[in-house]
Amino acid sequence: MRIHFIGIGGIGVSALAKYYLEKGHTITGSDLVESELTQDLKSKGANIKIGPHKAENIPPVVDLIIHSPAVNRENLELQHARSLLAFQPITSRWKSYGKPKQQLQILTYPQALGELTKEYYTIAVSGTHGKSTTTAMIALLLIEAGFDPTVIVGTKVKELDPTLPSGTNCRVGQETFRIENRPVLVMEADEHFASFLNYAPDIIVLTSIEPDHLDYYKNLRNIIKAFKQYTLLLPKQGIIIANKDDKNTATVIKGTKHIVQQYASTWEAAKQLRSILKVPGEYNVANAHAALTLARALRIPDRTSFKALSKFQGTWRRFEVFELRKPVRYTLVSDYGHHPTEVRVTVHAARFKWPQAKIWLVFQPHQYQRTFYFYRDFIAMLSLLPVEKIIIPDIYDVAGREETEIREQVSSEKLVKQVLRRKGREHAQDILYIPTLQEIKTYLEKNLTGGEVVMVMGAGDIYGLTLELTKEP
Repeated sequence: MRIHFIGIGGIGVSALAKYYLEKGHTITGSDLVESELTQDLKSKGANIKIGPHKAENIPPVVDLIIHSPAVNRENLELQHARSLLAFQPITSRWKSYGKPKQQLQILTYPQALGELTKEYYTIAVSGTHGKSTTTAMIALLLIEAGFDPTVIVGTKVKELDPTLPSGTNCRVGQETFRIENRPVLVMEADEHFASFLNYAPDIIVLTSIEPDHLDYYKNLRNIIKAFKQYTLLLPKQGIIIANKDDKNTATVIKGTKHIVQQYASTWEAAKQLRSILKVPGEYNVANAHAALTLARALRIPDRTSFKALSKFQGTWRRFEVFELRKPVRYTLVSDYGHHPTEVRVTVHAARFKWPQAKIWLVFQPHQYQRTFYFYRDFIAMLSLLPVEKIIIPDIYDVAGREETEIREQVSSEKLVKQVLRRKGREHAQDILYIPTLQEIKTYLEKNLTGGEVVMVMGAGDIYGLTLELTKEP
């Protein structure tokens, strides 16, 4: 099959592209910028165009076009794809000799992944926080147990491909081990745009539920409603692995007729996990406990689970630690966190790990709309963090997903002023608005004295700062 991906560099879309590539399909794609993900796909045989999206990026012969739900209707490739579909003969009305002509399909990433889940015994990991890490932990645990799963995850995991510097976001299993006569798929199931309603899960892992993606959901009630709909996709004997400590998760599973297995921070297993985990933070104890509970539901021995979890080294851009020597010796922590809760718990994990160190947080707000909806939460959270310095660059602008009136109401500069108003003007040198990543790099080079822990956090292009700081001389 010939498959074209619009926005192939996205963390989820690239994983699906890699899956089909390893299955022997012909893959083409496009993205605005080059990245580690597109480079890896190219090295494996994908033909990828980098730069502005345009109609001619789509090959003249193509069977399936997949795009992110975030791609807007004005996208030139998507418009061209729809024009191809409009002029395509309808197979049922088209008389032919021999095999009927293959129909072109246009699917969003969640729709395409949803079709894939129907072929597998699918373990879907969902929740506002912890999806990627929990998916990675479950994947490594099932590999250790001999389940040989296929894995699609929203980060890169070193253990899934040790030949790559940060690992990979997709693993294709040999599919010899089967549950209910189907090979096993472990996947991250995102709630944004209600994407997870496209999937056919057999087990759902619910890590936590909080307000997020309010540009789409508007309020918590709608989020809980979507999660309830999602759990109804389970078959009659489907299993829910649920965080007992999370009140919104409790609301979602209340009254369910499915099998529910719960986990909680006060239980004995959580205490055991704290003693063996290499990754810091109570949130990672919860993630590991979710993986352990899933393993128990599948009757995997605890000794196998603890062995796998004790070896887990973490994932790409989730508390990823680098020891650097330029311009002075300091520790860099790269993290994808961009929700107020994620920033808070990650910084507290760093403070617990390095109780005596001076911690500098470089945090890039992600999307004007998220900053607008969580404005007060960000102010409160940033005002109370146990750090010595906070640096905020401009908000990362998500193209095609920002409303003009909201853009005019919030900014990083306003955010910093509000935090200073709470903490006092005496902190003016400790809470800084520095607009660009290049200016931040220069500031760090001039002001680091040695021994600091610099946390670079956000889901936007701030990862470019991590790449610059870790670049070999």
